[in-house]
Amino acid sequence: MNPDLKQKIIQVCEQKIRTKGPDVVLSFYAFFKNKNDNPKELMDAATWWIEIHQLDHFEKAVKIKGMVEAGL
Repeated sequence: MNPDLKQKIIQVCEQKIRTKGPDVVLSFYAFFKNKNDNPKELMDAATWWIEIHQLDHFEKAVKIKGMVEAGL
């Protein structure tokens, strides 16, 4: 996963946690706008989420943030 995507994921997770609390859940789509303006980055996130880590469609933002920060 590229550094820009990692930073975007961390920022989105922090914002969601700050506004909705530590139990907020999200999918990898939360890191993208409603239009497909960066298909490569979207596929990178999907591959990381689905293929590599086999995560559920919705996961807690604190879990995803921790995984990204840990370099998983």
